[in-house]
Amino acid sequence: MKHILKIIGIIILASLLVLIRAFENTLFYDPLLEFFKMDYKSMPLPQMDTFALQTGIALRFLMNTLISLSILWLIFFDKEIIKLSTILYSLLFVVLFMVFSLIIFTFEEASGHMVLFYVRRFLIQPLFLLILLPAFYFQKYKSR
Repeated sequence: MKHILKIIGIIILASLLVLIRAFENTLFYDPLLEFFKMDYKSMPLPQMDTFALQTGIALRFLMNTLISLSILWLIFFDKEIIKLSTILYSLLFVVLFMVFSLIIFTFEEASGHMVLFYVRRFLIQPLFLLILLPAFYFQKYKSR
């Protein structure tokens, strides 16, 4: 029974990640969503409210992080993994958010658009979960 509840919890949490992605236009201010769907390589960045953009990116990262940490908890039930993951997520956020902000405020030409695209992608998508999950799984079950 515990195993089934664990699986149901993981499915619910993964569904929340999907819902965040599905309703990103409604939940968060991000003019870059549409910008990167166009021929952005030759265009300047759109006019935007940078504070609202940064707030939306930070909020989305926080929501994805909390859900991702919950998934890791349900899979491993290990406080050390959660502590390490929290530290890694925090460091990732600080570094990537600083790089993201630097790009937004300084790059005027199109040469920085690809860097902006990938840094932003790491901040708004739960990609880090896809890296940590197999790493912790391998580490935990290889040591047995």
